[in-house]
Amino acid sequence: MSIRNPNSQLELLQGTLDLLILQTLAFGRAHGHAIARSIELKSDEVLRVGHGSLYPALQRLLRLKLITAEDGISENNRKARFYRLTAKGHSVLHAETSKWQRFSEAIARVLQPLPE
Repeated sequence: MSIRNPNSQLELLQGTLDLLILQTLAFGRAHGHAIARSIELKSDEVLRVGHGSLYPALQRLLRLKLITAEDGISENNRKARFYRLTAKGHSVLHAETSKWQRFSEAIARVLQPLPE
């Protein structure tokens, strides 16, 4: 995952993409392209999810039993693999979202401008 500017890479903390995928699937089942596009749209096109990052993350989440997968037909009438959040995935999403919110609030406090 990177920001739109090709001259600058956004290094993400390990697990961030996993959390974004879980959050996307909290709204219902989706195939890989739809997951990537949803993250891009919700980030106002700041975050871009490449297939080289997305599909290994989906495989990792499947191994951890945080998501399940089933084959189906996409809105374009093509074969697609659809992913769905499991009960374990919902629990992990809730716990990790709380951690992420505490982390980002702490970073925001540190980055507050210096008094003039």
